[in-house]
Amino acid sequence: MSQELTYPDPPTPAFLFDLDGTLIDSVYQHVIAWRSALAGLGIDLSVWRIHRRIGMSGGLFVTALLRETGLSLDQGQIEELQKAHASAYAEQADSVRPLPGAIELLSELTARGVPWAIATSGRAATARLALGMLKLPEDAPMITRDQVRHAKPDPDLFLAGAALLKVDPRFAMVVGDSVWDLLAARRAGSLGIGLLSGGYGRDELERAGAFRVYADPADMLDRLYELGVRKAGSDD
Repeated sequence: MSQELTYPDPPTPAFLFDLDGTLIDSVYQHVIAWRSALAGLGIDLSVWRIHRRIGMSGGLFVTALLRETGLSLDQGQIEELQKAHASAYAEQADSVRPLPGAIELLSELTARGVPWAIATSGRAATARLALGMLKLPEDAPMITRDQVRHAKPDPDLFLAGAALLKVDPRFAMVVGDSVWDLLAARRAGSLGIGLLSGGYGRDELERAGAFRVYADPADMLDRLYELGVRKAGSDD
């Protein structure tokens, strides 16, 4: 007869969500906003080049694109560019919608007592526009670029998100749609979950460290059991 072992209870899973392309369908609005802002400074870049950098902070995004093109801007121009992007994105904000299942996923996690937070490279001025469309209160747990020293692919946003939830980053799972999310997750010591809803392919997300890849939040919600999220009172 086997003896039942005594061991510490495992921590409740916690989730750290990216925002754009993960919870809200806004990636292409950001792409067009960046293209408009760049064009305002006489910089003509293909849409695909811009898309590949979405998920980085605005400053890092600009630096990476300038390095690729060989162009140079002074600090004042970079700040002007970021403001122009924010303005162009705000003009399109009415066309942004929650991704399928996003509202239901966050609601279900809350109902099951699973802690979660949003950690986005966006600044508060644009990121907080999403709270209403996700049917979240103003005090919903959210970390924005304004609150950390470095954005993705640095791990700061996810480390700060874990601290906000008072959980060890090792016991949190990061949900994101870009390779930058997953690289940052690895550096934070968290498991990464990839979503295809931001335009990156399954292979790219898996190579960047995703241990599970889902189509969108609705697909993830249908398969929460794969992530060790159980219904209250369930031992299965």
